[in-house]
Amino acid sequence: MTTMQQRATLDDVARLAGVSAKTVSRVFNQRALVGDDTAERVLAAAKRLRFRPNTLARGLRRGGGTDTVGFVMGEFGNPFYYKVASGIERELADHGVRLVVATTDDTPDGEARVADALLGQRVDALLLIPASADQSYLDGERQLGTPIVSIDRPARNLAADSVVLDNRPVVREATRRLLALGHRRIAYVCTPADVYTQVERVAGYREAMADAGIPDTAPWARLDDDRSRAPERIIRELLEQADPPTAIIAGNNRVTVGALRAMREAGDDRTALIGFDDFDTADVLGVSVISYDPAELGRRAAHLALERMGDPTGVTKQLVLPTWIIERGSGERTPAVAATR
Repeated sequence: MTTMQQRATLDDVARLAGVSAKTVSRVFNQRALVGDDTAERVLAAAKRLRFRPNTLARGLRRGGGTDTVGFVMGEFGNPFYYKVASGIERELADHGVRLVVATTDDTPDGEARVADALLGQRVDALLLIPASADQSYLDGERQLGTPIVSIDRPARNLAADSVVLDNRPVVREATRRLLALGHRRIAYVCTPADVYTQVERVAGYREAMADAGIPDTAPWARLDDDRSRAPERIIRELLEQADPPTAIIAGNNRVTVGALRAMREAGDDRTALIGFDDFDTADVLGVSVISYDPAELGRRAAHLALERMGDPTGVTKQLVLPTWIIERGSGERTPAVAATR
């Protein structure tokens, strides 16, 4: 039977080094007040005992910060989230601040729970990608001075800084490109559809279709809020209908992958496809995408948080980052037969 070894305490280090506990504390907190020989003896004892000072408790005792920032994000399996997290971490590391991540699994109920857990650890700022329709539960924390920055989607019912993408214009442009190729039955597919990003993207799609004399997009638009439905099932049903779309705009990377699977199963190499969000094998597969820099989203959000940590006053900011279309072949296919409606 394996027994667990107790973690060494400050008193354990003091006994091994032959000094007082106060001297050990000074080595880790006020090094200049301790002689070099004594400090070396204390550090050697700490290393031997594998002692780690509790920096969180130390910061709280001083009434100061913890040098940590919390990030509430969706599921780990989505590349978008960990790329945003990497941008946050790099920016914070440059300023000696640590990142703590918690996931919501993209569920509204999970957001408040994990945000509360991070705030309970007394993080110096909170970054989040909103999953629920209301972030007003964070207003009390904001009034206490904790900076809150919303990423990808603005917080609702909360005055908070945000960093978002230029969603609407780029989807409008992608739709116009498909129209210029002769497509008229253009589908837009997204799940979930009730989040800010999709509301903006759908608006761009509808604007371009209306400008082309196609105000009714209901036959091809699939705006699904059922997170349990597989995107490939939605695409499969679209492709099997009497007047299937000749082009598809996928609202996020999950839908793009679902479209590729459904099209492969159907032996479909004619339907044009433009996905929102680039992904690692998109270039190999020849998938045209709407792209942006997710790490930059994270970096800019972390920079805003650091600014707020230094000066919590000031006007709330919203940064809008650029998006662009990358043509790789799938989005440049012309209709097999000119579609009219």
